[in-house]
Amino acid sequence: MSIAYRELIHLVERLHRRLLDVVRAELTRADIHDLNGVQALLLANVGEGEIAVRDLVERGYYLGSNVSYNLRKLTELGYLKQKPTKHDRRSVTVIPTEKAKKAVAAVRAGEEIHAVQYRDVLAGMTDTETVCEALKSLEHVWTENLSRAGG
Repeated sequence: MSIAYRELIHLVERLHRRLLDVVRAELTRADIHDLNGVQALLLANVGEGEIAVRDLVERGYYLGSNVSYNLRKLTELGYLKQKPTKHDRRSVTVIPTEKAKKAVAAVRAGEEIHAVQYRDVLAGMTDTETVCEALKSLEHVWTENLSRAGG
């Protein structure tokens, strides 16, 4: 394995952990202390309207057990409401509350600030689209390997 590839893997892993730290800091600034970074990002992925848990799992690449635990906690904390879907009573739809919208707004406000800072740091190096395309290519390679391995 090349040193650059290994460094890329470690960087992606560190960036994910750092993102959760940054989200947690934004929540603290907004005086929201009952959410962790994963839960706040999950709320952001729920969005403004209703979404079936199945769709959330597929769209967010969450593990079923992790999303179930966090959705239960978010419901207990008053961030989400749950209701059975019309077509399948075993499936659940989640709906964000006003409390959830406040938390998501805090995360989004932080993202806006960080986007400007990132743009300033990135000036002259490359553009965000190139970085995203490179990471999407890596995701594609990993997905293809999982498909071949039966995972």
